[in-house]
Amino acid sequence: MSQVIKNRSEILFLYDLKDANPNGDPLDENKPRIDEETGINIVTDVRLKRTIRDYFINYKSYDGSADKDIFVKEIADEKGFIQDGKTRAKDFNENPDEVLKKCIDVRLFGAVIPIEKASITYTGPIQFKMGRSLHRVVIKHIKGTGAFASKPGSKQATFREEDILPYSLICFYGVINENAAKHTNLSEDDVNLLLEAMWNGTKNLISRSKVGQIPRFLCKVNYKEPNYHIGDLEKLIELKKEIEDEKLRDISEVKIDMTSLIKKFEENKDKILNIDYLLDDRVKFLYEDKDFKISDVKDKVGIEINLIRI
Repeated sequence: MSQVIKNRSEILFLYDLKDANPNGDPLDENKPRIDEETGINIVTDVRLKRTIRDYFINYKSYDGSADKDIFVKEIADEKGFIQDGKTRAKDFNENPDEVLKKCIDVRLFGAVIPIEKASITYTGPIQFKMGRSLHRVVIKHIKGTGAFASKPGSKQATFREEDILPYSLICFYGVINENAAKHTNLSEDDVNLLLEAMWNGTKNLISRSKVGQIPRFLCKVNYKEPNYHIGDLEKLIELKKEIEDEKLRDISEVKIDMTSLIKKFEENKDKILNIDYLLDDRVKFLYEDKDFKISDVKDKVGIEINLIRI
């Protein structure tokens, strides 16, 4: 394993979806979460972390074999009862060091480890705000018929109903805290796997309600100034479009205005070590109303920028 991280970083992550439900609210008939005041689509940080954990389990063998596991996952016994936190801790002999060694999700996001005498709390080095769409969305209510009868002997098939979003371009913002990383032993390898899981995990959510989610842009700003980060990077980008928000249906109908973000980078270039990024080639950017390429950041503000390899 690589060394514990020493530098603070900020993350911007954009992905979109079409005719899907990115994060249903179980308290509201599993409808997509909407800010009622603004019409903005909300996706919880818990949903993003689940995407990341599922990717680790399904694609990177973090399944409890060898020394690779996920601490926060649903485990049922032979009677179908779901394991609680104390029982989960016993899987690791109530040894927090063993949890940290094996469980990448605890190194990334922290956890409360319930042990017999007390609970050990690890603050996660990586914290995400709730994701929010960069535009207002509209919910579509869809009805259809099922394949089975509504009851034995009935000639009438069941009906199904669901709520979807025709389109949503969602932005997540996060911070990687080098100070908390010392307590969970978060390494550079762990962070690289996190970025891979965000990108590929989003793309591989091929369930009925999530199929069609596509990662569009991932940016990691790495700082050399101790205990410093710009903050609120998601507020420094803006969607430019020629049609109403609710009529958006594809990434080709928008451009992302990076003017405020790039100028903020320029103001802080002496504190920034470099920038890592991943990009879908259908995304278009603007700077001062002109087409702009992310790879041109180096020439524009003098900051090294590197394509992430996953």
